[in-house]
Amino acid sequence: MPKTIKELADELKVSKQTIQYHYQRLPTKNRQKDSQGTNMISPTAEKIIRGKVAKPLVAKSQQTGSKKTTKTSKENNELVATLRREIEDLKSQRDKQLATKDQQISKKDRQIDQLTKLIDQQQQLQLTTVAENKKLKDHIQKLSGLLETPKLARNQQENNKKEDIHKNTFNKSWWHFW
Repeated sequence: MPKTIKELADELKVSKQTIQYHYQRLPTKNRQKDSQGTNMISPTAEKIIRGKVAKPLVAKSQQTGSKKTTKTSKENNELVATLRREIEDLKSQRDKQLATKDQQISKKDRQIDQLTKLIDQQQQLQLTTVAENKKLKDHIQKLSGLLETPKLARNQQENNKKEDIHKNTFNKSWWHFW
């Protein structure tokens, strides 16, 4: 059954700050809160915290010569087994996340390759279009030159005719005889 930080601190005869310190360093899946937002310590978290708090207590008790009982090797083995299971769980989660990231990176690589090909195709199409436009402009200039040459000749002929008509009219005027 979950306990509060104060309850565990009283049980272990340590300060609440000590329990709080170890509680804050637990993996997030081992931390929980009740409906009022109070930090609650699950049995798994309690084992972990007891293991961390008991070590300094054992050393302290040996120094002071007190005869406090220490954890049995069976409890220690259970704690080690629990920690190993948690480590394996974390490793499998990490491996799953890495596999997902690898898939995402591969997908992005394929998208980049596709976009690069599309850009290359666009550039080739643009170069082709520019070359065709240049050819069309050259062709239009040639045609314009061909059209302008007969036009100039026609304009000269018309100007010559006008001059001839003007001369003829001038010569046939009645005052020309005077």
